[in-house]
Amino acid sequence: MQRQAQAPIPSYFGHFTMMAYADKPSERMPHLALVADGFDPSKPVPVRIHSECMTGDVFSSRRCDCGEQLTASLQIAAEQGGVVIYLRQEGRGIGLINKLKAYNLQDQGFNTAEANTHLGFDVDARQYDAAIFILQDLGIREIFLITNNPVKVEALKKSPIIVAGRIPIVIPPQEDSRDYLEAKQHLMGHLLGL
Repeated sequence: MQRQAQAPIPSYFGHFTMMAYADKPSERMPHLALVADGFDPSKPVPVRIHSECMTGDVFSSRRCDCGEQLTASLQIAAEQGGVVIYLRQEGRGIGLINKLKAYNLQDQGFNTAEANTHLGFDVDARQYDAAIFILQDLGIREIFLITNNPVKVEALKKSPIIVAGRIPIVIPPQEDSRDYLEAKQHLMGHLLGL
């Protein structure tokens, strides 16, 4: 994988440089890094490693808190010279089609973890190697990780990147997301304080 292209992206939150990472320039779904103005890799950098969630990020689904986490992370990054890495691993790595199938199972009473395993997948099949590569490509050695997920923290701690601390990003549950968030907290150990 390598950086294939980059361009300035003025956004509602502030100015970013978007960088696309892929094995080849023809890749249509590259991983992305949004690097905020004021970024300084010589200091610990606030970083969000966000896995794609089309339903939440693009269509504002209230089944999850993903879109709201992305919005809050972009705001933190813009204010503090941080980075948002957007990994193309939809549905905790199972893809959008299977994620929609998992939603149907959740509507039948399965929780989010049970739905994934019922479909033959791990509860969470995400990988963070691409994010670690991007961080190193950007010259980042130390981060404040914007996450509630202790598994993500541990994955980064096993890399050459120093995790100086964690920035929580707790979104208050809504009626449509409460069961999902409670499953994330109780079954996957997410630090949500519910």
